[in-house]
Amino acid sequence: MSKTFQGRVVTPGETTAPALVSHGGFNTLASYQMALMFGDKQVKCGDQNNPDLYKKPMIGKALCLPETIGSTTGGMVLYTACAMGKQPACLLFSKPIDSLAASGAILAANWTDASMPVVDSLGEEFLQYVQDGMTITVGPEGRVTVE
Repeated sequence: MSKTFQGRVVTPGETTAPALVSHGGFNTLASYQMALMFGDKQVKCGDQNNPDLYKKPMIGKALCLPETIGSTTGGMVLYTACAMGKQPACLLFSKPIDSLAASGAILAANWTDASMPVVDSLGEEFLQYVQDGMTITVGPEGRVTVE
């Protein structure tokens, strides 16, 4: 059984990937710092304060989260992950995206060859419904299908 959610497109694109779900805020710097600095090919989450994601590979996953938190470097970290080809398949926010994460995603969409669709404002029901490993399809106009 599948369920479709409608969000707002921040950066366009279409993809299908397995879900990786965080119910707490996503600290971009803490999550990516070790993987980007030391060449972790699986890009395991390094944020020990996020029990949903800690030590789980993030590359190629549909990263489902409420919002980003933490450092003002968050946008540059997202951009850098994309520039290095270590980005998630997509970022899906239940809440409206913050300006730092949006700037990183928009810079990456325009200045790298990486594909990382970003959709926000999917709603609280989205985050309650989706579970790790479910198949996520990001379609046109911010349609996100969870199977």
